This record gives sequence, C-alpha cells and structure tokens, in this order.
Amino acid sequence: MSAWKITTVFASIVACLTVVSMGFPSEGITLGDHTYYLPTIQDLTEANTTGSANIGNTKNIKIPKEITALSDSINYLQSSFDQSDLRLWLPNESYLDDFWTTAENAVSDNRVVRILHYGDSQIEMDRISYQLRAYMQQHFGGGGPGMLPFRTIIASTSVSQSASGNLTHLASFGDSTVVRSRGNYGPMMQCFRMAGNASTSIKASSNSKTDSRLKLFSRIRLVYNNRSGNLKATLSEKKKRHKESFTSKKKGVGSMLWTLNSATASFNINTTGDADLYCVTVDNGPGVAVDNIPMRGCSGSQFTSVDKELLKQAYAQLDVAMIILQFGGNSVPYIKSKKAISTYCSTMGKQIDYLHQCCPQAKILFVGPSDMSTSERGKLQTYPMLPALVDSLRVTANRHGAAFWSIYHAMGGRNSMLSWKKQGLSGSDYVHFTPKGAVMMGERLSTAFDNSYRLYTMKRRLKAIKK
Repeated sequence: MSAWKITTVFASIVACLTVVSMGFPSEGITLGDHTYYLPTIQDLTEANTTGSANIGNTKNIKIPKEITALSDSINYLQSSFDQSDLRLWLPNESYLDDFWTTAENAVSDNRVVRILHYGDSQIEMDRISYQLRAYMQQHFGGGGPGMLPFRTIIASTSVSQSASGNLTHLASFGDSTVVRSRGNYGPMMQCFRMAGNASTSIKASSNSKTDSRLKLFSRIRLVYNNRSGNLKATLSEKKKRHKESFTSKKKGVGSMLWTLNSATASFNINTTGDADLYCVTVDNGPGVAVDNIPMRGCSGSQFTSVDKELLKQAYAQLDVAMIILQFGGNSVPYIKSKKAISTYCSTMGKQIDYLHQCCPQAKILFVGPSDMSTSERGKLQTYPMLPALVDSLRVTANRHGAAFWSIYHAMGGRNSMLSWKKQGLSGSDYVHFTPKGAVMMGERLSTAFDNSYRLYTMKRRLKAIKK
C-alpha cells in the first residue's frame, strides 16, 4: 500500500473517531459492573504534566547585580514576586507591614509574639509549621515548640509529652466519640476538662536532627477557664530543683506564667481544681513563636462554633500577631459544582470575619489546599473543581481582609501531585505529603514570607531616604 493510501486511511479513522468522540457521553457508558470511556479531543491533545516536581519559580528571588537603584530593585522584586508560584495575595499592599514591624521588635520589646498555624491533617506532627518556625526564629529570635494541648492527642516530632489525671477531652472537631462543650474549647479548638488532679510532663525532643532552638524552655504559660475559682498549678524541674506554684480564685478565662531564670529541657505541671485547661505555651525567651494546631478531618468551619467571648478572652492571654488557616483539602472530594464552591467559600469568609472579631490585632493568612488526584476517565488527575476552588478561596480571603497563599500553585498547579508522588514527595493516597514533601512545602512557605519581608525592608529604606 502506498504512503498516500496509508495516510488517507489513517485520516479517515481519526475523522471517524473524532465524530464518535463528539457524540459519546462524557460520563461514559456503563455495561454491567464496568463503565467505558472514549478519550475526548482534549484528552488526546492535552499535554502530560507528570514530569518533575515544580522547582522553577519557587526560589528566593535574586536581584540582578546590574540593578543598583533601590527603587528599581523594589520594582524588580515586586514584579518577580507577583509572578512567582510562591506569591502572597494581599488584600492591600501594606497588609503585612504591621506584622513585620511587630516581629522585628519582639526581642527588644521583651515579647513572645505568636503565629497560630491551624490546619487539617496536612500539618500534623508539626509538619510545615516546623520550617516556618525555624525561619521566623532565625530572623526574629525566640525558641521552644510553642503552644501544646495539656495532653497530647497527636504525637509531635518537636517535643515529647505525657499527661495523667482526671481529664476529659473536649473538642469542636473529631468523630462522635469526642465530647462537645457548647463552645468552650479555647484557642486550640479543644481542651481538657479537669475535675480534681492532673499533670502534664513536657520534655525536649531527643532527636539529634531537631532544631536546637526547640530544646530549651524558659517561658511557660498555662491558659485555662477556671470554672469554680479553686485552681492551683505547680511547675517543677527535677534537675534544677525548681518549684513554683500559682493559685487562682478568680473564675473565668485566665493564665499563669512561669519565667525561669535559666532555660530547662523538661518540666512538669501539676494542677488541682475544676477547670478547662486550654493549652500550655512552651517558649524560650522573647521572639516569635509558631504554634502547630492540627485539626484532623476539619474543613475549617469550626471556629464559629467556639463561644466568641471565651475565645476573645483566651486570645487576650496570648500575644497573637498572625493566624494561619490551612484548610480546604478535606472538602475537595465533595465539591462537585460552582454552587458547592460558593457555599464553602461563604463559610470560610464567615470564619475569617469571626476570627477578626475575636483577635482584631492579628493578621490572617488563608493557605489554600494542595493539588489532589482522583480517577477521572480511568486515569489519575486533578480533582475537576479544585483549581476553581483555589481561585475562589483567594478572592474570598482578600475580600474578607485576609492574605492568601496557594499550595496548589506552589506545587506546580494542575496534575503536579502526580509529579510529587513520582519523586516520593507525596503518599499513595495522592493527597498527603510525605515527611520529605512536607519539609519542601514548609520551606516554600518560608520563602514566600522571606520574599515579602525583603520587599518590606526595601520599601522602608526607600521611605526613610525620601524623608
């Protein structure tokens, strides 16, 4: 057969398949227990995006040596950041300025300013928060693992903890076995109700790879709701033979702060009374604390279930400079329409508004979900509504006065999860990061903050020159 005839036959076959494909149901045809699909023209022509994980426009932005003027450097950095996959979308240009000023002055003001990092199971075991904490404390001082529940629920790689006593776990999230408390949960969206006696023991991680800044504690605070006005708490250190007690007879939300003359690597807190124990903050010296607060299975809608006045009072015991909300991943599989996206984003907008009311001094950053893969037409690919959800969450966050950062874009966008899985950066569920992947994502979030901070310092220098 001649080349011309082969070409003609091939073209005829393609034409026939195209016509059939155009009329073939997009949902496929089910015969018995199987559903059959015919590839669409888009399927056949769409580029395969399962190459290497996105390592392109995700580095700390470097300004070319030939750019010497400060104003030109600012313009270059701003333009590069706005085009970066790691960019922060802000509700206004100066949104983070107050945060950076607060962080810079934390040590000189003798403050421990807090970044509360709430999230779903993607941040469990201090993942992602760990790298952000290392960045913040390297630049602005501070140490310690930050905020912890009185009794650990999910193990952390950054600290060892155990507890005993008459403690009932109350939480705004979790399955039906968790006890609800009509809104009295505190800043961790959970707490432990004590009736009688209880104790918690906290010790620095023995892992040689753990950041040394996490291994010493000098400022320890117990935040609580004193239900009967008879709370007593005693902090003790065995090695240094230090022991100090506080007693509170005032009902309601309060805190007890122990400031040690020299840092310790372990301590115990023994408590007696009738109280809801919200959290223990474990810090070392002034600076910035980054608190890892995982809420497994959450969509992010739990904040409005906490009593507003109690939450305001609890936040008032802490020096909160920023609240990070990392949610959306648990809702992705159930979002099938634009209406569902609108409903979810409306709920998230209400959470942001609520937190603004409860903690007005804190800046809020919403971190959108990662890429996630599902089987569509017999092959793994990005959930159909996920890109639209990310875009809508960005608009919602900015509209409600919060910043936005996209893990989806930081990974590389559509079908990037397949690349991350190939390189051992995500698990077999094509949803969660492996420890290596979580480290990479934490570093990318830190890079986004660093680019923002560099831009802030350069603009401040230019402003000072112009005065």
